[in-house]
Amino acid sequence: MKRLRLALVLTLAALATGCSDPPPDPPPSSETPAWQVALDGGDLDRAVLSVWGSGPKDVFAVGGPLGNGKESLVVHFDGASFRELHPGGDQTYWWVSGSGPDDVWMVGEEGRITHWDGATFTEHVSGTTATLWGVWAASKTDAWAVGGTPEGGADAPNDVVLRWDGNTWTPVTLPDMPLGRAHYKVWGTSSDDLYVVGEYGTIWHKKGADWALESNPPLASGTLFTVAGCGPNEVYAVGTFDVLRSDGATWQKLDVALTNGVNGVSCNAPGEVVVVGFGGSKQRLDAGVWVDEFEVPPYADLHAAWADGTGTYWAVGGNFVTSSMPGAAREGIVARYGPGRIASQITP
Repeated sequence: MKRLRLALVLTLAALATGCSDPPPDPPPSSETPAWQVALDGGDLDRAVLSVWGSGPKDVFAVGGPLGNGKESLVVHFDGASFRELHPGGDQTYWWVSGSGPDDVWMVGEEGRITHWDGATFTEHVSGTTATLWGVWAASKTDAWAVGGTPEGGADAPNDVVLRWDGNTWTPVTLPDMPLGRAHYKVWGTSSDDLYVVGEYGTIWHKKGADWALESNPPLASGTLFTVAGCGPNEVYAVGTFDVLRSDGATWQKLDVALTNGVNGVSCNAPGEVVVVGFGGSKQRLDAGVWVDEFEVPPYADLHAAWADGTGTYWAVGGNFVTSSMPGAAREGIVARYGPGRIASQITP
């Protein structure tokens, strides 16, 4: 009888153990990729409109006052800390790009073009009063800038394309000009494989010495704000509620469930893409699937993104709607998607 009672006790204990709740999942590792808001309105009193770097330890975020009377904004991240650089002036920079840590271009309002050589800012003559919305550099002697006057038509400075040859910036006239359109961004794999996008869904493609208008008729439903690619056979253009992709020859509209209007796009490796937009809209293409991260911070309007080539993405934005009251306070934001955490303040 004692043996029977002991067996019954052991059986009940085993059943109780088998029915217990499983142990909770371990917390995410600090090396698990995630979004982090590095800088926000507590650190930045100007909008941040573009981000680019030569690598993970050399990242530039630029923007400016958008009418609130403060200095043009340039913030640099060296892999350990953020530091504000001081280019002077009060024009807002709308884009930054370069070919290396000592060859960085910043363009913006009133045709402003500023170059950073790793130690010093130098102003360049653009020859236009239009806002320059985009810049892209192939090398120290080969760079492109684009701009225009939104909704200004043929009577305003528009259809702006400039090229840097190592000495001067000179205008480039595209076929059948003027169309009276603002050009917003430029990107390429080389100057013989170059894209320009802008108002009314405009897409120009430079192949060799020839320019082709690949948006006649337009595929996009509205303005295209940014173009970027993972290579010559995987190029993306985004704007309003459109995400377009080209294989280098043909454009198609992708079926992406966007939660808000989109402004920026960037690639890490082929098939690894991020798209950002208003209200903190963030979509990542991962293993062929678009991952919607709208419900994780940052929640601010995002204007641009940049991929550092290691699988990490950066996104920037803030209060950048230009129709706000003159003198209105601006709040910028700099966020990062990747493993670990980075500095979360600007070092004096």
